[in-house]
Amino acid sequence: MRAEAQAHVDDINDALQLLRRFLDWDRALRRLDELNARVEDPTLWNDAKAAQEVMRERRRLDEAISATRAIEKELAGTVELIELADAEGDAELADEGTRALAELAERATRDKVKALLAGEADANDSYVEINAGAGGTESQDWAEMLQRMYTRWAERHGMKVELVDYHAGEQAGIKSATLLLKGENAYGYAKTESGVHRLVRISPYDSSARRHTSFSSVWVYPVIDDNIEVEVNESDLRIDTYRASGAGGQHINTTDSAVRITHLPTGIVVQCQNQRSQHKNKAEAYNQLRARLYERELQVREAAASAENASKTDIGWGHQIRSYVLQPYQQVKDLRTGVVSTSPGDVLDGDLDAFMAAALSQRVTGETVAVEDVD
Repeated sequence: MRAEAQAHVDDINDALQLLRRFLDWDRALRRLDELNARVEDPTLWNDAKAAQEVMRERRRLDEAISATRAIEKELAGTVELIELADAEGDAELADEGTRALAELAERATRDKVKALLAGEADANDSYVEINAGAGGTESQDWAEMLQRMYTRWAERHGMKVELVDYHAGEQAGIKSATLLLKGENAYGYAKTESGVHRLVRISPYDSSARRHTSFSSVWVYPVIDDNIEVEVNESDLRIDTYRASGAGGQHINTTDSAVRITHLPTGIVVQCQNQRSQHKNKAEAYNQLRARLYERELQVREAAASAENASKTDIGWGHQIRSYVLQPYQQVKDLRTGVVSTSPGDVLDGDLDAFMAAALSQRVTGETVAVEDVD
């Protein structure tokens, strides 16, 4: 078999191996049989909420298993076709088989990523909170770059993006911003971005053209609906109001419409100022708080289930999950995933897909990538 076709076969087999490992194939088959038996039980719908959970889990398992089997079947058929074409010297048929393998490899990659997004809240909408670290204008500019990167990535994937909170920097960039991403699997895609992001570049704000290292933190937490219960004691909250910043307009900068809520037991702080009404801002901030508390609970569960995940739950300024080096000609290298951009234009905008896909794969396979010392 020609080298190009063999490379596609290797990629497909790697994707299938990852899918089987992630699904825990034998357990998944048994679980699907159990769910099918429960669906046939007429008493299932006596509890509508429980029935919906069963149907949702059954659908996801069935889709993942069916997709894996379909890829395996198509791979075997295409490989057999290419081998037959090579044996008969039919170059045209072999080329057609190779093209089919290339398409199948792309499909296997899409199915792999989709299967990885099978967590409890992966299908939910997501908040993305960005905060500039120490470093003044440099870090604030980096935080704005991250905000633009996530916004454009979400828009390219058909998601709706809302700016929930925004605090501009003194000279450039932002001090903080909170985005609301609305779309299928928004939290599942974005959650690997939680942590501290580092950028190394020649500063455009330094007249001596020295190299600077900038830090910004990113927190990602899912939007939760009424089906998820999160208990919040009102006595544990401190609610502050202040005047919103921004472009202005009627009431927006003349009344204390912005709301900040602090959850005293955990120290979690959320805020909202995008609405004209203080009441609406308070409701949105409260939703953010419930989402943060739920995300905290998810981390506790993951920590209990895996010692590896336990080391990832405490994210501070020293925990750098992703570092970027801005190289000449607008190239960007992600030191965690090893992905290097090659396209000019707005920095990072075209490469987040590759960054996220690599991060998702590392999360499941348990691979570790050393962060280079670029300082």
